[in-house]
Amino acid sequence: MGTNEKKVKKTRGASAGIVILFCAIVAFSVFFGYFGNSMNFDEKDHPLNPFGAIYQGGFVVPIILTLLLTVIALSFERLFALNRAKGKGNLVKFVEQAKAKLEAGDIAGARQLCDAQKGAVASILRAGLIRYEDVESITNLNNDEKASIIQKEIEEATALELPTLEQNLSVIATISTLGTLFGLLGTVLGMIKSFAAMGNEGAPDSTKLAVGISEALYNTATGIATGALAIISYGYFSGSVQNITNAVDEVGFAIGQTYTTKHLGK
Repeated sequence: MGTNEKKVKKTRGASAGIVILFCAIVAFSVFFGYFGNSMNFDEKDHPLNPFGAIYQGGFVVPIILTLLLTVIALSFERLFALNRAKGKGNLVKFVEQAKAKLEAGDIAGARQLCDAQKGAVASILRAGLIRYEDVESITNLNNDEKASIIQKEIEEATALELPTLEQNLSVIATISTLGTLFGLLGTVLGMIKSFAAMGNEGAPDSTKLAVGISEALYNTATGIATGALAIISYGYFSGSVQNITNAVDEVGFAIGQTYTTKHLGK
């Protein structure tokens, strides 16, 4: 059996760079093309609706919108990718059925389950089962060495698959901080404008004061919303990856136990 047949086929997700670029184009286009449209302002450039008020938030707003859209896009990408990695059926049920097959010594039945389930866990288990059948024909190694080979095969298959499961999660984690920081930056810039308007001699410029406050508040709101969504997304998908990893550990341990039990005393 060739090595390529035993290795897990890696499925790469969407490139974070391309997603960010696309989201930036959308965010800046909407910000300047729609939010900045004259229909959202009166003849004195006062906003007539929330879109005009958001436009007055300044250049930081489209940056935060880019981050927000990126989190949403990568969250959907991870949702589809991890669902695909779990396979067609319920992952917990698959692990239970696979362990039952292994405990009964039904290696062929376990492979059939993997073929039907598909996904990362099934692919990793299948790689271990193929190696299981291979080592039984080796005569110059003891049982402990053979069990070690099976375990190593599972570890290698897991190492190939794990990076694809965690892909783009680091980007989401980074945005959880960047969103809040850019929101804070917009808040500071807006407050600077507000204090500058209040510092003029005579009556404060009410328009500039309103623009400064608007910039501060909208940047604060969008920044916090972006950071919060990124934190929730990262936590959810990190938990999903951990569940898949735990399932791999379970079936990997079950294979080792099956081989040890079957060949005990030989």
